[in-house]
Amino acid sequence: MGAEFDGRAVVVAGLGVSGVSAARVLASLGARVTVVDGGHGQAQRERAAALAEEGVAVRLGDGESLPEGTELVVTSPGWPPSSPLFQAAADAGVEVWGDVELAWRLRGLRTAEPAPWLAVTGTNGKTTTVRMLAEILAAAGLRTAAVGNIGTPILDVVLSAEPYDVLAVELSSYQLHWAPSVRPHSAAVLNIAPDHLDWHGSMAAYAADKGRIYEGNQVACVYNAADPATEHLVRAADVAEGCRAIGFTLASPRPSEFGVVDGLLVDRAFVEDRQRQAQELADVGDLAPSSGHVAPHNVANALAAAALARAYGVPAEAVREGLRAFRPDEHRIAHVADVDGVAYVNDSKATNTHAAQASLAAYESVVWIAGGLAKGATFDELVKGAAGRLRGVVLMGADRHLIREALARHAPDVPVTDLDRTDTEAMSAVVHEASRLARPGDTVLLAPACASMDMFTNYGQRGDAFATAVRE
Repeated sequence: MGAEFDGRAVVVAGLGVSGVSAARVLASLGARVTVVDGGHGQAQRERAAALAEEGVAVRLGDGESLPEGTELVVTSPGWPPSSPLFQAAADAGVEVWGDVELAWRLRGLRTAEPAPWLAVTGTNGKTTTVRMLAEILAAAGLRTAAVGNIGTPILDVVLSAEPYDVLAVELSSYQLHWAPSVRPHSAAVLNIAPDHLDWHGSMAAYAADKGRIYEGNQVACVYNAADPATEHLVRAADVAEGCRAIGFTLASPRPSEFGVVDGLLVDRAFVEDRQRQAQELADVGDLAPSSGHVAPHNVANALAAAALARAYGVPAEAVREGLRAFRPDEHRIAHVADVDGVAYVNDSKATNTHAAQASLAAYESVVWIAGGLAKGATFDELVKGAAGRLRGVVLMGADRHLIREALARHAPDVPVTDLDRTDTEAMSAVVHEASRLARPGDTVLLAPACASMDMFTNYGQRGDAFATAVRE
C-alpha cells in the first residue's frame, strides 16, 4: 500500500503539527517530499532544519507556487481552497489530499484489520464529544485514542506499531473538505451554524463539507433532533445498506433516538424493542464537573458520544463509567474561581457565535466578556437571544465594534465597557471591569464569540490570561 509513494514527488502544504507528521510519513515511504509554507519565523526555521536532516526539502516564505513535477499535494487543514497553490494544482491536474485523507488511505499499512473510525463533526462540541467517546470506549476495555483535529496526529496513530481497536475521530470542516475517501463506521454531526464562512465561501459549502462525514457510514448516522440541518445531511448522504439514522435530543426520545427522561440519559435506538423500551445509560449528574454545573449542550454532547459508542456495541455500563471519568477541557466551560459571590468561568474556546450562545444559555445572570476576530460573523441573533441574561458586557479585541453595535440595537439598557486595547496585558483590565459590573450570584463569563489571534497566540493563551487575571 505504501509502495505507491515510492519515488513520487509530493508537496506538503504547511509546516504545522499535521504538516510535519505528513512529511515524515511520506518520506519514510520513499516519497520525494517538499514542504511549502508562507511563514519564515523561528518556529518554521527550526522545523525546517529538523526535516532537512530527514531528507525533506522545505521552502519557507513561499506558499503559493507549485514546484515543477509535483504529483500530489497533501495539505494541512487551515489552507483554504482559494489558495493559489491549489489553483495551480488544479490547473496541472494534481490531486489535493488532506492529512486525514492520507491517514485513511494508509490505515491498512501496519495491520490487515485497521481500526474503524467513529467520527464527529459540528460547529461546536466536537472536542468534548470525542473525548467523552474515547473515555467510554476505554471503559469498555477497548484500545482507543482521540485523534483528528485534537491530540496525536492521526497519521501517527494509524501507523502505530501497536494496533488500536477503534478510533474516536474529530473532523473539522477543513479536514472533511480534503477527505473524499473517508468512510467511517458511524458518524455524528452535532450542529450546524455559520462559521468559517470566509474559508468555505458560503453557508451551503460549509454545511456540505460537514455532511461528507456521513458518506459511506456503515451502522449509524447520528444527528441532532433539535437541528434540522443535521438530519437533512443524513438524508442526503450515500450510506451503506442497513445504516440507520439515530437522533439525540434533550427531550424524551422517540424510537431510534437517545434522550433524557427524569434526569437520566437513555437509549431508545439500540435496544431489542425500541417501540416500547429504553435502556438507562447514565445520570445527568454523572457529567457534573467540579463546580456541579452541567450545561445543556454538554448533555447533548454526551448523548451523541453514547450513540456512537452504542452503535459500536459498547455496553450501557461502560457509557456510565466513561462519562463519569470524563473531565472537560481546560478552556471549555471551566470554572476558575468564586470571588465575593461571583463565579468566574473560562469558555475561551467559544470562538464563534454558536458556541457563545450555548455558553450564555447555561447561566441566568452574566457579565459577558466578548470580542476578538469575528471571522465574518454577525452578532444580532446572539445578542437578541442573550439580552435578558446580561448584567453587563466588557468588550475587547479588533472586531469588538460589531458586538457593540449589536448590543446597541438589541440590548440598549445593558451596561457596556469597551476597552480599546489589543495587547496581551489587556486581560487584567478586562477582568477588573467585569468584576466591577458583577453582583453576588452573577457569572463573569469569558465566551468571546470570536477567534483570539488579534491579541493571543490561540484561545488557550487567552483562557490562561483570563484565569491568571481572576486569580490575581
